[in-house]
Amino acid sequence: MSEYRPPSAARVVVGVNGSPGGAAALARAAVEARRRGAELWPVLAWEPPEGDLASRRFPATSALVPRWEQLAREQLAGALCDVFGAADTGLPGQAVVVRGAPGRALVRTADREDDVLVVGTGGRGLLRRGLWPSVSRYCLAHATCPVLAVPPSPLEAELAAVRRRNTWGLPLLPPTATP
Repeated sequence: MSEYRPPSAARVVVGVNGSPGGAAALARAAVEARRRGAELWPVLAWEPPEGDLASRRFPATSALVPRWEQLAREQLAGALCDVFGAADTGLPGQAVVVRGAPGRALVRTADREDDVLVVGTGGRGLLRRGLWPSVSRYCLAHATCPVLAVPPSPLEAELAAVRRRNTWGLPLLPPTATP
């Protein structure tokens, strides 16, 4: 006779990167985990600065891998503190640091049928879209579980506009028309 094993708890896996969009996705994932009675698994994916291929070609950089992983753990703890006020989410589950490309790492982590993968979509212009692949698009195309894509906050677009005006030395508020 086989031993009975209770089914594993459902998980809400969320990609975290320290950005405002990542914070919005983390907050939404926490809401989803509470609503579903699921575990919350914040995941931060990292790669060596020159990529894994360069790391394999130049073994001298392998001595830095533990330091890069530690920096990733600190970044994850900082992102959790930004959203929850502490490194503890107050929900069951675990925070995970995974080495690899973000999209692949998230899809690999959210590999159960009853998982839900939450990703931030971020604001992306044509130049950024052409130079850097979209993690959310990769997850939507390759995940075997449901994916919840969290759009950026409208305030994020306004903040970007203020930054652009500040960079170009323009007044932060456009002049108002007088009668």
